[in-house]
Amino acid sequence: MARERKVEQRDGVELTNLDQPLGGGTAEGAPPITKRDLVDYLDVFADRLVPNLADRALSVIRVRPGSDPFMQKNLPAYAPAWIPRIAVEAAASRRTVQYPICGDRRTLLWLANQRAVEYHPAVIDIHGRQDRLIIDLDPPEGAAFSAVVTAAHAVRATLDASGLRGAVKTSGSKGIHIVVPIDTADPVDVAAATRALAHRAAQADPAHTTVAYVKDEREGKVFIDSTRAGGATIAAAYTPRLRPGLPVSFPLTWDGLDSFAPGSATIATAARLLGDTDPWRDNMPAPQPLPDDLIAQGHTIPIARVAAMHAAKRRRAAERTAD
Repeated sequence: MARERKVEQRDGVELTNLDQPLGGGTAEGAPPITKRDLVDYLDVFADRLVPNLADRALSVIRVRPGSDPFMQKNLPAYAPAWIPRIAVEAAASRRTVQYPICGDRRTLLWLANQRAVEYHPAVIDIHGRQDRLIIDLDPPEGAAFSAVVTAAHAVRATLDASGLRGAVKTSGSKGIHIVVPIDTADPVDVAAATRALAHRAAQADPAHTTVAYVKDEREGKVFIDSTRAGGATIAAAYTPRLRPGLPVSFPLTWDGLDSFAPGSATIATAARLLGDTDPWRDNMPAPQPLPDDLIAQGHTIPIARVAAMHAAKRRRAAERTAD
């Protein structure tokens, strides 16, 4: 006899196998995290998470039992027709990618049923506009959370000196994201201003921070990553992350940074910590114009990835010459 398939419905979406282990994120020695745990969390936080995903091409990280996690950009062919999507030409693979656009609870629930754990919206919107400047702080291996907090305060002081204000959240992993809402601007200019801010912050605190793109050149310092612009993505506020316990990207106040305990905000604890509040929305400053001097300085600073690539080519050429 065929085994009965257990199905539940929410908002017209069929949810299956909710009581099966999720297949990832369970901490050692802890009870298995189930697919229901994930779906319930995303359902509770839909009103807070979806605004961070809407009108942007969405990449997700899915996990299936017995398989390694994988990033999915292209919406599967079996996805329902009611899910909005945007076609993007991928230069590297020379194909058209149909990205989903998650603008409502129904779409989020469908993705959750696919075991989509992490949600990474594009930095630019579906119209090619950028309305956020993003600094991503990446601590060195083994560093305490206090190291990245120190770097965050250095970035905040640099923002203050430029007349800008931003909101802060954990990445849900080891780092911190600082998001500065801006008047919609050319992504090229936003990328330039981001580079300038990163360099100014690193110069203000050279003992703890660096803009060195190559890990081996960072000397144990926190990397101020200025590459979250243009075609980049960012882990959305409130998204779970595929780490032990399924921590979430958690909004903080600047005053609360120093006392935050890493790993304390997970899909099991976030609702209790926040109640019905939405600090990411409430703490977000109003959009601001980008200072002209930041844009001008940034256009004189090489793009980090490109500079690292050229440096690597020069090193290889030197090594061949030496041989």
